[in-house]
Amino acid sequence: MLALLVEKVAQGHQAVEHASEHSGSGTDFIIHDILARPVIKLPTVLGIDLTITNHVLMMWIVSALLIFMFKYAFRKRQQVPRGLANALEAFVLYLRDDIIVPNLGEAGKQYAPYLLTAFFFILLSNLFGLVPGGATATGNIGVTATLALFTFVMVQLAGIRKKGLVGYLRHFSPPGIPVLLNIIMIPVELISMLTKHFALAIRLFANMIAGHITVLALMSVIFFFRSWLISPFPLALIIFSSLLEILIALIQAYVFTILSAVFIGGSVAEEH
Repeated sequence: MLALLVEKVAQGHQAVEHASEHSGSGTDFIIHDILARPVIKLPTVLGIDLTITNHVLMMWIVSALLIFMFKYAFRKRQQVPRGLANALEAFVLYLRDDIIVPNLGEAGKQYAPYLLTAFFFILLSNLFGLVPGGATATGNIGVTATLALFTFVMVQLAGIRKKGLVGYLRHFSPPGIPVLLNIIMIPVELISMLTKHFALAIRLFANMIAGHITVLALMSVIFFFRSWLISPFPLALIIFSSLLEILIALIQAYVFTILSAVFIGGSVAEEH
């Protein structure tokens, strides 16, 4: 891990120095590093740019790695899992017993595949952004918005499956209120529902991109002052921030998963 941090800092220094020589500061490098960059240029079809960016490539790598990890770890049925299988099972059991069941009950296990997939995908995507030369796909608002959209669709399907279409739509009009108040209450309930999922996307995006901006800004400080005399302090903060990002990567995957479980749980909960 220390070697990765050192390599990342070294690469960052070279890039920031290049930016400093050409633009006077590391601002261009910061923007260049956090935005999606084309990897394979493809044509635009029906107004849709099919170009493969570094974020798309990282999502493919993460998805392929997840499939390989689980197939390899559980290729043989073992009464007592070992190694990678033991680590993955520990995560799965923790998420099931501390997130899924408490928020959804025993019947909520049917939603476990989605919640577990979201957790591991977000976690690996976050961690891959810390690898030198990698990119944080979850630092792209398009990616986090799509993940939040998946949760939104899952919430609606869960509510309709539990209560039926009419019963689910009825919860937008709280019982016991005058009929005329529905003119106000129904739009408020709709806005509230949409806002929760919008915040779900922004929370993950903002937290993941903030850490990278902090590290890159600290790199820029050295070259802004054009002196290595002040470098020990920014370097110490860079290493600390990079280590902190590992914790943040885990926390944000956990937060997204537990909020998704809470939203689904609220959708299938019985009215009182």
